[in-house]
Amino acid sequence: MDLASFSSQLDDLRRRALEAVAETIDLPALDTVESAFLGRRGELRTLLGGIGQLPAADRPRVGALANPIRAEIEAAIAARRDRLADIALEVRLAQERTDVTLPGRALAPGSLHPLIETMREIARIFGQFGFVTYESPEVETDELNFQLLNIPADHPARDLWDTLYVDDPMSDRGTQLVLRTHTSPGQIRAMREFELPIRVLLPGRCFRYENIAADRNFEFFQVEGLMIDEGTTMAHLRGLLDEFARGLFGRAIGTRFRPGYYPFTEPSVAFDISCLICGGPGCPACKRSGWVTVLGAGMVHPYVLRAGGLDPERHQGWALGMGVDRLAGLRHGIGDIRAFMHNDLRLLEQF
Repeated sequence: MDLASFSSQLDDLRRRALEAVAETIDLPALDTVESAFLGRRGELRTLLGGIGQLPAADRPRVGALANPIRAEIEAAIAARRDRLADIALEVRLAQERTDVTLPGRALAPGSLHPLIETMREIARIFGQFGFVTYESPEVETDELNFQLLNIPADHPARDLWDTLYVDDPMSDRGTQLVLRTHTSPGQIRAMREFELPIRVLLPGRCFRYENIAADRNFEFFQVEGLMIDEGTTMAHLRGLLDEFARGLFGRAIGTRFRPGYYPFTEPSVAFDISCLICGGPGCPACKRSGWVTVLGAGMVHPYVLRAGGLDPERHQGWALGMGVDRLAGLRHGIGDIRAFMHNDLRLLEQF
């Protein structure tokens, strides 16, 4: 091989490389062309590998011919890379361009959580009878949560509440507080704070050390109702609960009282409604009884009235407590109350 032949091959390589660079349509194709002509195993390096076949006097002149060609190809590749990047940006901007003359996209409206909506509906119904909402603390003393509600430390009824205890950081004696197990401590606070007659609703979150299942959770919501005045009777309680059930579940709902037990009421009752699924004949949902218990209630125990600063010889009252999770499940046909805490949009977007 002589110098003229070598120079001719370099010119041919230059021509083909520049044509290939100009024909590339995207960056991956350009990378392929660069590797084919200028890579470690590319045509230019292969061609220069044959420089040893030339006479020794001609070898320096080959470098003088090859270096400008390499520089020209590299410059063409760099220019093409910049141009392809600009084209890609233009295409992306054209695809993402927003037509400001088009109507705006409608935002999906939010909604109340079914527990919040149920609590508001309960408050609306009772509000028609003069009840006001009163919120009490979620962290209570053992005295308010148990003792003043006629549940002393050795009372067997404490086994009904699996309590979560916390230390009081403000006390140097290590006083224990509890995460309230029910909204009933609010009864004492309301009796001490409000003037008679008292008609209050006490909604809020409660906590118990429970095994989580379809019908129970360690965190749940309750609404407590309290009415105290002179001459208050169980008849007032029964009439109000009948109206409450009709307001929440419809005028055709059936209701009944059953004997119950709560340390802070005497006498105590369980309030049932007719099964919303079978309507009375009996089904698995109501355990074949035709009835579903929705709340417990009763006349406020004299001990609790005294703890609230009232005279049980003169004043009478009743209290009730209901689980909002259970009521919301009955209203909306949700059999597992754990669903209310999962924040599953597939469920929540239905409300």
